[in-house]
Amino acid sequence: MFYKILFAALLFSFSASAQGILGGDVSLDSQPQNNSWTREEQAAPELKPLYQFENLSGTNAMKNIFEAEQIFCYEVFPQDGEHKGYTLDGFPIRGFCGILNQTVRDTLAASFFANPTAVNFEEAEQCEVQPKIILRFIRGVDYTDVLLSAPCHAFVIFYAGTVSAYNYKPSAELIDTLVKNLQTKHQEFVSPALLNQVMPIGVIQNENQRKIVYKTKEPIRKWEEKATEKVKKQEAEVKRQNTGWNKLKTRLK
Repeated sequence: MFYKILFAALLFSFSASAQGILGGDVSLDSQPQNNSWTREEQAAPELKPLYQFENLSGTNAMKNIFEAEQIFCYEVFPQDGEHKGYTLDGFPIRGFCGILNQTVRDTLAASFFANPTAVNFEEAEQCEVQPKIILRFIRGVDYTDVLLSAPCHAFVIFYAGTVSAYNYKPSAELIDTLVKNLQTKHQEFVSPALLNQVMPIGVIQNENQRKIVYKTKEPIRKWEEKATEKVKKQEAEVKRQNTGWNKLKTRLK
C-alpha cells in the first residue's frame, strides 16, 4: 500500500490539475467543519532526520532536504571518460525529470531519511554505485544533491564538497519504484544558464514572485519584521529614559 501512495504522490506532483489534491493547496477552511477543534490537537509530529545523517552529512545538508523550497530531478549515468556534455556532481546528465512538490518532498524525507528501517548504517553494500537519478534539494541559494543508485541500492549525498554514501538495500523495492517513475518524466536537458534561467539574486522581479514572498513570509521576510520591531522597542526605551522631570538637562552659567 505504501508503494502505491508514493507512486500516486509522484505521479500527481507533475500534474497541474492535481495541485489541490497533493500540492498543499487545500486548507482546513475548505474542509467540513465538524469536530474541527480536534484537527489542531492531532497535528502531525515534526519530521526530523535520523541523527546519523546529521553526523555524517551535516545538519545544513539535511535541513536543505527537509525544508527544500524546490526539488529538481535529473537523470544521470556512469562516468565513461568520453562524455562531452553537461555534468552534475561529475556524472553526465542524460535528461531532466521534473520538479517535485512539497508533498513529495515530505514523502521522500519520511521514507528515506527519517525511517530507521530504510537504511543500513552498519554495513556497506558490496557493489559499485550505479547512478540513475540526482535530486537537487534547494533552500534559498544553498542546496543538497542526493544521488539514487540502482540496482546497487544506495544514496550518495553531496553537500559543500563532502560526499557521504549510504546503504539502502533495505529499501530496494521502494527505490526501484521511485527511479522507474521518475524516468518516465524524461525531458531533454538544456542548460538553464544558457537560457538565462539562473538568477539567484534574491530580488523580487515580478508580481507573481511578490505574491510568493508574502504568502510564505517565514523565513523570507519574518526576520526583517522581527529586527524592525526590536529597533522600535529600543528607540522607545531610550526615549522613555530621557524624558520626565528627573531627566531635564540644565546648564549653570
